[in-house]
Amino acid sequence: MPDQLFSWEKFHQNPIVGILRGLSTEQVLEIVPTYLSSGFFTLEITMNSPKVTQTIATLAKIFPELNVGAGTVCTIQDLTTALDSGVQFIVTPIIDEEVIKHCVKNNIPIFPGGYSPTEIYKAWSLGASAVKIFPATQLGVQFIKDVSAPLNKIKLLPTGGVSQENIKSFFEAGVIGAGMGSSLFNKKLISDKNYEALGKHFLKIKNEIKAFI
Repeated sequence: MPDQLFSWEKFHQNPIVGILRGLSTEQVLEIVPTYLSSGFFTLEITMNSPKVTQTIATLAKIFPELNVGAGTVCTIQDLTTALDSGVQFIVTPIIDEEVIKHCVKNNIPIFPGGYSPTEIYKAWSLGASAVKIFPATQLGVQFIKDVSAPLNKIKLLPTGGVSQENIKSFFEAGVIGAGMGSSLFNKKLISDKNYEALGKHFLKIKNEIKAFI
């Protein structure tokens, strides 16, 4: 179990899950201070990143104010590795019942991926904290609205193609939060180590949803 538990309070202060994939531990550690100072608190490191367990363990130790999670968790083996590293929440692009049930039993927030109404309902009925709608922009905001009409109690977290330009429309459709990867973590700004500009970019995105938080 992690030393720090997932903070829903911090998540609701800014319900964007930042997704870092493929970066080294050093790169991640350089980005996080700007991420936190910009008012972002929830960060997902995907399991197919280099030295992922080292990155997660280091983040959990150095930045206790951060919600540190593991993404692309597709098997119980992935889950065990992630939890042993100290993560506080789990994200997966699919529905694996064993993974979801283990997280629910141990009170670990889990955001499994769903694409169809049946998948979304199944993930929620298994105990998902919220259902990751993935890939979100393939389905669009209208899909969120249509699904939310009959399944209005299910918390949705669109991920995949969410950007500064469209994030507000997703929140207007009633989502609980959103996952953002490359559109949040601008690759050129990161490679240039231009963290001042990256911070301004973070704030612009946060400003898009200020009416909902």
